[in-house]
Amino acid sequence: MSSRTRIKICGLTREEDVDAAVAAGVDAIGFVRYAKSPRHVSAERAAELIRRLPPFVSSVLLYVNATAQQIASDCALCAPTLLQFHGDETPAECEAIAQTCARPWVRAARIPLGTAAQFDLLEFTQDFHHAQAILLDAEVEGYGGGGKAFQWSLLPPSVNAHLVLSGGLTPANVGDGVRALRKRGFSLAVDVSSGVEADGPEGKPLKGIKDAGKIQQFVAAVKAADSHGD
Repeated sequence: MSSRTRIKICGLTREEDVDAAVAAGVDAIGFVRYAKSPRHVSAERAAELIRRLPPFVSSVLLYVNATAQQIASDCALCAPTLLQFHGDETPAECEAIAQTCARPWVRAARIPLGTAAQFDLLEFTQDFHHAQAILLDAEVEGYGGGGKAFQWSLLPPSVNAHLVLSGGLTPANVGDGVRALRKRGFSLAVDVSSGVEADGPEGKPLKGIKDAGKIQQFVAAVKAADSHGD
C-alpha cells in the first residue's frame, strides 16, 4: 500500500534529542514508560517532551506489562498518539486498554535471535489483528532496546499487517532491512533506539542519549533505500 518507509526514534529523554529527530524529518517519537529501562521517563517528563512536537509528528508511549490504570493516567496527562505494548500483554488486554484510552496501538513480536523461522508470525498477527501494526523486535533480556538484530530473511514472505522493523537497526544496516521487508506487509516502518545513541566509554551507547548526526544518517539511509526501490 505504501512505498515510503516511516521512521520512529524511540527512547528519548532530552529536549535536544527530540528537536534533532524532528529536524531530521522523523514521523514519530517514542518515550519509554517502563521503570526498569535505562531510557525510562516519568509521565510528567514525557508530557513535557511531547509538547515540543510540531503538528503531524506522532508521539508514542511504550509499555511493558503496565497496569490499565497507569496507562489511562498517562494518556490523560500526555495525550499520546499511539500506545506500544512490549511485554506479555494478551490481545484482550491490549484492546481493553486501547478502548479505555481511545488510542490505537502497536504490538511488539519478540523474535528469537537466530531462529526467526521458529516464531509463528502469521499466528501472532492473527491473534493481535486489532493492532494498528506489528512491531518486529529481537527477543533479548529486558524486553527490547538491546541493539540485537534477528534474521530478517527467515520471516514469512507475506504478512497480513502493517509492519514495523526494530531490533539492532543502525544507519549502516537499516537500508538492508528496508529492502528485505518492504513488500512483506501492508506497509513498512522502522523503529530505532540504541542504533542512534551517542557513544560512551569503550564505544558503548549512552542509553537514552541520542546523537543528532546518527539520527540524520539513519533517516538518510532509509530515504536512500526507498528511492532505489528494489
